[in-house]
Amino acid sequence: MAAPVFSPAAARRPNILYVMTDDHAHNRMSCAGDHFLPTPNLDRLAREGVRFENCFCTNSLCAPSRATCLTGAYSHINGVRGNSEAKDAPPEYIRRDIQTYPELLRKAGYCTAVIGKWHLNDEPRGFDYSYILPGQGLYEDPEFIENGVRKKAKGYVTDLTTDKALEWLEHAGEGPWLLVYQHKAPHRPFQPPARLKGMLADVDLPYPKSFDDNYATRKLAAEAKDMKFDISLAGDYPDLPKNLAPEERKRWLYQRFVKDYYRATVGVDENLGRVLDFLDRKKLTQDTVVIYTSDNGFFLGEHGWYDKRFMYEPSLRLPLLVRYPRMVPAAGRVDGNMVLNIDYAPTILEFAGIQAPASMQGRSLRPVLAGDAPRDWRRSMLYTYYEDSWKLAGKGKDAMSDPSFAYFTAHRVSPHSGVRTGRHKLIDYYRENGYHELFDLENDPDELHNVYGQKNYAAVQSDLERELRRLREHYHAP
Repeated sequence: MAAPVFSPAAARRPNILYVMTDDHAHNRMSCAGDHFLPTPNLDRLAREGVRFENCFCTNSLCAPSRATCLTGAYSHINGVRGNSEAKDAPPEYIRRDIQTYPELLRKAGYCTAVIGKWHLNDEPRGFDYSYILPGQGLYEDPEFIENGVRKKAKGYVTDLTTDKALEWLEHAGEGPWLLVYQHKAPHRPFQPPARLKGMLADVDLPYPKSFDDNYATRKLAAEAKDMKFDISLAGDYPDLPKNLAPEERKRWLYQRFVKDYYRATVGVDENLGRVLDFLDRKKLTQDTVVIYTSDNGFFLGEHGWYDKRFMYEPSLRLPLLVRYPRMVPAAGRVDGNMVLNIDYAPTILEFAGIQAPASMQGRSLRPVLAGDAPRDWRRSMLYTYYEDSWKLAGKGKDAMSDPSFAYFTAHRVSPHSGVRTGRHKLIDYYRENGYHELFDLENDPDELHNVYGQKNYAAVQSDLERELRRLREHYHAP
């Protein structure tokens, strides 16, 4: 592996605090306009830094996204295309010849740690210290793996993760250091901290416009029955009242589900505040880059669904907040440039004065953060989702109803690839006999009307198909 190359301008190397949650939808923060979810500490990052309103993931699934964030490369390059959850599926690992930003920072003299959720088959590499949850981990009294040794902890996982992060920071000193600080929350099934279980108890949350979607123009969306509130979520809530009418049941599950999601998210925000306060007390705020994001987006009732995977907006979009007072003085700015999770690693490396390796396919956000985006900044993005739980072993779409079938997931989403521009989106379900979807996001922001094949969109469709081919070639994608 190549040795780190330092920029002459990097006389002062900042500390890096990388914060990642699990399944946090991009607009579920009060700074993004959610009036029911108070997130004062996320709002503080937005107020003191930059909030990106057009940040997207390249594969909306936990392990692939985490691998992409570490490597700055698409799934087909870094080697992690899915969650490796199938019983007979071989586990996927980040390719050993692909460098990660923690490895490069460590080689450059940074003290490095990862604390919290990991959710990759790989053992952490590039870290002096690791304290991670095995697999998904538990909300209450979880186990952690500390430098390879399992230890039982007592308490609530978000609080415990932060306790250990603060303990490590006390010993890390002024730096330079990297802390990858990652939360289980707000991943399902939600268990909010006891102190927040009454939050929103007397509030009726509004329903998304597409909550009662009938999928009239989207045949694969109609088949994704297992992602619907009224079919899959009853098992999460043993206190679900019996004898509810179907519509009442669906709405009861929505209210409970989203409120618990909000409560778990507030737990994260509270603990983030503890870490930001620590940086203030130690006078480290000016010299610490803080990046807040999530591994993927999430459906919270849009299209009547929960979960992610589809290339629809709630699943595709990510929250991204970046604060670095010493070099990004444009506090409170909302940036509309199109950014991707392949950009995180090269951004971190540039702030540390380290040249990104050729394997990283993203671009540094440093000029964008400074309000000076390059003229050739991207205006389109490539997305690919690979998992095919409903066609494993060639058993077809009815496999999930077969009790002898050894493995299934509760998410029927066919593999697909697509391109999104500022206004349009083309999705190619490449295993579905040429089935496509095309959305005009300006006229149809909720993605209810598939206009693929319509004459008045023929030119747009042709342009998008050409752009999808170009992006696949550019990123060496299959």
